[in-house]
Amino acid sequence: MVLLAGAAVLLAALGAARLSSYLGLPSLLLFLFLGVGVGLWVEFDNASLAHDLGFAALVLILAEGGFTTKWREMRSVLSLAGLLATVGICVSIGAMTLFGHFVLGLDLATALLLGAITAPTDSAAVFSVLRRVPIPGRIRAVLEAESGLNDAPVVLLVTAATAWALGESNEGPGEILLMVGVELVGGVILGAAIGWLGAKLLKQIALPASGLYPLGAMGWALLAHGAGASLHVSGFAAVYICAVVLGNSDLPHRNATKSFAEGIGWVAQIGLFVMLGLLAHPERFSSTVVVTGVLAGLFLTLIARPLSVLTTATWFRMPWREQAFLSWAGLRGAVPIIMATVPLASPLPQAKDIFDLVFVFVVVYTTLQAPTLGWAARKLGVTTGDDAVDIEVEVAPLDKIQADFMQIKVPSGSHLHGVTIFELRLPPSTVVSLIIRDGKPFAPGARDVVRSGDELLVVVPSRFRDRVEARFKQVSRGGRLSRWRDNRR
Repeated sequence: MVLLAGAAVLLAALGAARLSSYLGLPSLLLFLFLGVGVGLWVEFDNASLAHDLGFAALVLILAEGGFTTKWREMRSVLSLAGLLATVGICVSIGAMTLFGHFVLGLDLATALLLGAITAPTDSAAVFSVLRRVPIPGRIRAVLEAESGLNDAPVVLLVTAATAWALGESNEGPGEILLMVGVELVGGVILGAAIGWLGAKLLKQIALPASGLYPLGAMGWALLAHGAGASLHVSGFAAVYICAVVLGNSDLPHRNATKSFAEGIGWVAQIGLFVMLGLLAHPERFSSTVVVTGVLAGLFLTLIARPLSVLTTATWFRMPWREQAFLSWAGLRGAVPIIMATVPLASPLPQAKDIFDLVFVFVVVYTTLQAPTLGWAARKLGVTTGDDAVDIEVEVAPLDKIQADFMQIKVPSGSHLHGVTIFELRLPPSTVVSLIIRDGKPFAPGARDVVRSGDELLVVVPSRFRDRVEARFKQVSRGGRLSRWRDNRR
């Protein structure tokens, strides 16, 4: 019966994901509502178990985000993302604490706890929503890196705020901030070291089956988290940075590894959101909780988040239009609800009210923001709407002729649209053998034009594989004249 119920929930979640894509809503909302619906028949009220499972799912989601993050885009914005994940978080917590205390009438400790819980952007929401929105890669990289890094300090701050609310804290604000800084830096260094070691070993060791390489890469990422926890540094920062290093290394079966990580990430998201939906009990949602959640969401959207962006991004001379978009695109999702399980698993008397308030807050915040990201980017002039979404590249080895078989999907908005095969200027012996258009295949000539929605099947000598992949991505982002050079040398 357990397997039957689990399979039914999984298939229902897949249907919800397809429906969310059709409606333009983030799938996490429908997963939450699915969990609430299942909760009408299944009672689940174990906050400690939800806390443990939620943190485990967050580790897998962060690993997936790291594997699919592009270092060439991330490295130029790492300073800004790091400030948003630390200084920006503190600004947001401060603003929400003042709002909770003076407007909502909460005592100072509870207001601080609410501010810490609602501060972090959500990696699952950012990774799943933003990658479908055509925005410049630099802005997407800032938001992705911020969401990957800000979980680490927030876990420590929420734990400290819970202890203070319970009257069990003996540490001052300075000591807490120093501890957060040390653990975050330690986690980053540890993750980078384990990622480097894992990439080196995976490239040198010949495993007996190709399916073992994705498992090995994921195993190294999970090892980084476990090592971080054992060494008392941030395991969340360690797993994300480790996965970034692995995902940007020339691993065997690299694309299969990324696909595996994406599949694991989806499983973790579905299980996480359904479980959190189960933990919510709509009968507890009084009008006071709903109104308070809505007000908190509006305040964070319109004041707290813009303040955190203004405080950090101004130093980098970022145009105000991009700052405004960063403010609007700081998506919340499962992470605040997971953080709300920390006090829920403690004897804090008002913990259930905080959890219910945060649940309403996340639903309101996400429903308001996620579907409007593309519209907001166009209105602010951040994008014209035709920024390229990255092409999808799959690679399979053709060992006997030392070549690779590449399958390239051309998304809507890619600048590959309208480019002829000849204008791609691919290396010697590289052949676009087939184009599949509207379900019909044909063998293209040099003057045939690539269209959005096409799937290109390319045979490329193994030594040119990275060069060909880079060329397709260059043209996808910048058009036929991108980095014009003679690729035939």
